[in-house]
Amino acid sequence: MTRKDAAFVCVSYASHPLMKVTSPTLRLLLLGTLCVIGRHVAAERPNVLFLFTDDQRQETIHAWGNEAIRTPNMDRLARDGVSFRNAYTMGGSSPAVCSPSRACLMSGRTLWNIECQGLWGFEISEKFRTLPQVFRESGYETFATGKNEPGKSGAFGRSFSSGEAILFKGMTRNQYKLPLYDFSPDGRYGGRPTLHEGKHSAEVYADACIKFLNKQKDAKKPFFAYVAFQTPHDPLNVPDDYLARYDPKKMQLWAPFYPEHPFDNGMLRIRDEKLEKFPRTENAIRKHLAAYYALVEYTDAQIGRILKTLEEQGLADNTIIVFSSDNGLALGSHGLLGKQNVYEHSVKVPLIVAGPGLPQGEDRRQLCYIYDIYPTLCELAGLRTPDTVQFKSLNPVIRSARAAHRDHLYFAFMSWQRSVRDERYKLIEYCVNGERHTQLFDLADDPAETCNLAEVKDHAKDLMRLRELLESERKRLNDGNTPYPFSDAMGKEFWSTYGNHPNQG
Repeated sequence: MTRKDAAFVCVSYASHPLMKVTSPTLRLLLLGTLCVIGRHVAAERPNVLFLFTDDQRQETIHAWGNEAIRTPNMDRLARDGVSFRNAYTMGGSSPAVCSPSRACLMSGRTLWNIECQGLWGFEISEKFRTLPQVFRESGYETFATGKNEPGKSGAFGRSFSSGEAILFKGMTRNQYKLPLYDFSPDGRYGGRPTLHEGKHSAEVYADACIKFLNKQKDAKKPFFAYVAFQTPHDPLNVPDDYLARYDPKKMQLWAPFYPEHPFDNGMLRIRDEKLEKFPRTENAIRKHLAAYYALVEYTDAQIGRILKTLEEQGLADNTIIVFSSDNGLALGSHGLLGKQNVYEHSVKVPLIVAGPGLPQGEDRRQLCYIYDIYPTLCELAGLRTPDTVQFKSLNPVIRSARAAHRDHLYFAFMSWQRSVRDERYKLIEYCVNGERHTQLFDLADDPAETCNLAEVKDHAKDLMRLRELLESERKRLNDGNTPYPFSDAMGKEFWSTYGNHPNQG
């Protein structure tokens, strides 16, 4: 019996006509029994373990078809849960795409409605209760370790009741040198962090989570544990024994490989793109891929350690596990290295949900945002989703592969790129330095986005339809019409160029 079931029984029985004729003694006995049931159900509220990686492209899970990579623990999650094969981010309002993506995740707000945004860092407004905050205020022990940006100035403090090894940065220059904060009970994180050296970041965060889980076997509260890895984000530092498992010469390039992007997308010379020389060469990209795969596998091994502890402590049977990533990565596709774009490789990410009573080993093809997990987890735990949340629960889709969810998605990157996709086609519009470029892809036949159909006459109606959808979504999502100056300016700049300059193909 769930908490909702118990509440329904209590209300139904208390209002039943028989209650009027039953003896007071029996009535008290029955109601007392229901109260005991209610307390038992409350004690069995599900735990939540949220495993969140950084810059992990969707095609990096062995069980999902990539035979070149080893991910036994991600494979296990896919086997034990529901895999969302069309899960996306919304893009980015910052070159550090991870920051707005994590803000959308935590706040439940769409990209242009987060508030308090900035180019390189911002805080989630107190107007919006974060996902872990909802759990904390509902009696959960909420724990965090790893990369927690944005959050340093307030959101982290009101979200988590405990934590360890906390990084308030977008990245570090070395995975073995980490400026980390200890947990602060008052939620204030001033001063300088402590530099931790000698142990890889993925292991540090796994250690912190394991330490927390080892204390939860007899805990009186259910827990919400958030493990925010900073891998496989660069720098691609990885133990030698893992690196040796991937021979650069044997790495298969992701399509489409270009030496350079065919036109200016607005951010071709950002730090991420300067990690390799121009034009790109196949051998150089293969070296990046080998190190990246090795780092994914190493992160997978740390996830395995966490899952093992969960089982050893007898917690696995009552824990919902979510696995996802904040954004993808190009790594040579379309002549790019980073994620400052809205191609599939950068906005499409892994998402797996596993737990008690959920389907096992099943795929879902419905379009969704990873941020839809906010209301999903609230519902699974029997908690009320805040009215400020703008995303949709995935629970109907989890229960049925035929359930409807979204028939289209909207993407954006700063003031230069806007995109929309439906169940088959994807439109990308670029407005950079007064120039417009358009791309139209048939994702059913061309999932790697190699063939631009924007100038093909047979697809003129598809182009027109998606352009109309793009503009309607722009209005619905307040893109270029928000009360928040930073994001509002980016939207206005894009749509002004879009309306005032002819398309250049």
